Amino acid sequence: MFWKLPVLSSCSPVEAVLDKENFTLEELLDEEEIIQECKALNSRLINFLRERTQVEQLLHYIVEEPSEDADSKRTFKFPFIACEIFTCEIDVILKTLVDDEELMNMLFSFLEPSRPHSALLAGYFSKVVICLMVRKTAALMNYVQAHHDVFQQMVDLIGITSIMEVLVRLVGADDHMYPTTMDVMQWLTLSNLLEMIVDKLSPSCSPEVHANAAESLCAITRNTPSPLATKLSSPSFVARIFGHALEDSHSKSSLVHSLSVCISLLDPKRSIPSSMMYSFRNQQMYESPVHVDPDTIDAMLPKLGGLLELLNVSSDEKVLPTTYGELRPPLGKHRLKIVEFISVLLKTGNEVAERELISSGTIERVLNLFFEYPYNNALHHHVESIIYSCLESKTNTIIDHLFEECNLIGKIIRTDKQPTVSGDGNQPTLPATGKQAPRVGNIGHITRISNKLIQLGNSDNCIRAHLEVCQI
Repeated sequence: MFWKLPVLSSCSPVEAVLDKENFTLEELLDEEEIIQECKALNSRLINFLRERTQVEQLLHYIVEEPSEDADSKRTFKFPFIACEIFTCEIDVILKTLVDDEELMNMLFSFLEPSRPHSALLAGYFSKVVICLMVRKTAALMNYVQAHHDVFQQMVDLIGITSIMEVLVRLVGADDHMYPTTMDVMQWLTLSNLLEMIVDKLSPSCSPEVHANAAESLCAITRNTPSPLATKLSSPSFVARIFGHALEDSHSKSSLVHSLSVCISLLDPKRSIPSSMMYSFRNQQMYESPVHVDPDTIDAMLPKLGGLLELLNVSSDEKVLPTTYGELRPPLGKHRLKIVEFISVLLKTGNEVAERELISSGTIERVLNLFFEYPYNNALHHHVESIIYSCLESKTNTIIDHLFEECNLIGKIIRTDKQPTVSGDGNQPTLPATGKQAPRVGNIGHITRISNKLIQLGNSDNCIRAHLEVCQI
């Protein structure tokens, strides 16, 4: 047959290395086809790589930073190839690793605080650990349970995104991959893991740590119901999260990410990446209230006063130039996150929360922001959701508050009569000097709200009565 002809046959470069009498691991790693040969289950290659000596050397490339004078192969190529060999998921190679505690210690030595933790090697480390979680779940979890410092070290490095991803997978928030998932989750619940992660929301930590700690906690809420999610939603933990959020008014990052966790506790779907689209889509239709443990909500209510103070912009002297004029001050991500939190809180339909939001003046303040910042589209989406939640409430008290104390109709009529930015120096949004005042940007939202009022007025006697008073 033609494929047996010597002139057409070719020897694999990897086989050529294996045929040598004294070859090294580095010679194999330098061959471009080594990963392809691993995936093809080349028996000679795998038998060599499965040896403890070779596995140990592969781990060295992954967990140890190269010296400053190392060449590019040692710095970049060999760590990459070593990681790829492990993630080929060859059982005998992984078995050599997980069956040897010294090798496992070497792998997790990457987490030691005395070591440097480059993003490059952290990525390789996380890929290998996640591979073990998938292919050698029981062995890995047995090791982690026997070495309690692993979680502490990972939480200390949670600011590195790839380490955070390993932590999320280990706590079972990504999927139910463990044979004894509930046993593992119960063990994690009894540990102080949640306390360690929540405390990373402290203002003393960096914004990167805040963001990844919040993502880890939101991932746990998405796994509801679970022992960890139940523990996180307990009043003591809610108070702990809010304590970090309001600990330092200057730490906007801590506030924003702490509120993200609270929002996820109220509505786990909000923690998905497309939460803004989810929020907008649900404004167009009635959504049944999200069921939340009343104790969780009750633990949040005493903190509303502190959040309301942060919504006050009068003492903020920041100035942001814009294409239409100036913002004095800009709304800011932290105030926007507070409004989003209030929006989600109202969606729970909790009557105690509604009464607290009314008595504290929070709804009135948020509605004023809607008209004070006529170009902040994200703010308008959240406030529109707040208005819908009020209108669809089971009690008339909050509906009366919306029309009377908040004067919703009066504000809509005033904007309709003067649909341009006011030059009032007491307002945060100011038009450019010497130019015609631009048209406000929230007209579309106001139109939708008005249409909703007319629609609900046809079926709700309370709303109809308020509209008739205003002659709408």
